[in-house]
Amino acid sequence: MSQEPVLITQRMKTPRAAAIAGIVFSLLLITSMLLIWTSVPADPRGPAADVVSHLKAISFSYNLLPFAGVAFLWFIAVVRDRLGVLEDRFFATVFLGSGLLFIAMMFNVGALAGGLIDTLSSRSGDLIQSGTYSLSRAEIYQTMHTYAMKMAGVFMITTSTISLRTRIFPRWMAMLGYVLALVLLLSLGRMAWFLLVFPVWVFLISVYILIDNFQERSVAAA
Repeated sequence: MSQEPVLITQRMKTPRAAAIAGIVFSLLLITSMLLIWTSVPADPRGPAADVVSHLKAISFSYNLLPFAGVAFLWFIAVVRDRLGVLEDRFFATVFLGSGLLFIAMMFNVGALAGGLIDTLSSRSGDLIQSGTYSLSRAEIYQTMHTYAMKMAGVFMITTSTISLRTRIFPRWMAMLGYVLALVLLLSLGRMAWFLLVFPVWVFLISVYILIDNFQERSVAAA
């Protein structure tokens, strides 16, 4: 008598150390920003000679962005896993949309900067005389400071609202997220250090999730 095989399904579990992805994202993005600030003049209309003299450092900084984007994608997945069945479709749409748009704009900045650096290293005179250099610098600046950071602010507000409703993070973290998000939304790109607000906030959230996950594991083992 034949016996049909029994299929056993088991839900995949998120690794407890997955929250480290947010920490990796924060460190990579902060490192990239610091390298750019120390190598590139703050004014996008500044002289190209300062950029040419730091091409290696600038190229390395923008090559970190793809890895930072992948790590941020993992961070989004960690937050969604923490929500579980409490996830709301409305807030989930804004949460995912703003996070993915931020990654797309960050990749766009890296691609524009990479193309500019490659061309600048061989044909700097042509770029400067034609005005292409100034235009590319302005596009990179506006994309990162105006659009990407505004999406980061929306992501922070949505995450903080979800946290207040579901209590997946402490209340003070959610309130801090609101304050920092308003800083990003109202900054208008006037102060470069405002860009550090977002990766620092993600770092704080990731550290909390990582500690909380291992505390739950210790309690379950006990």
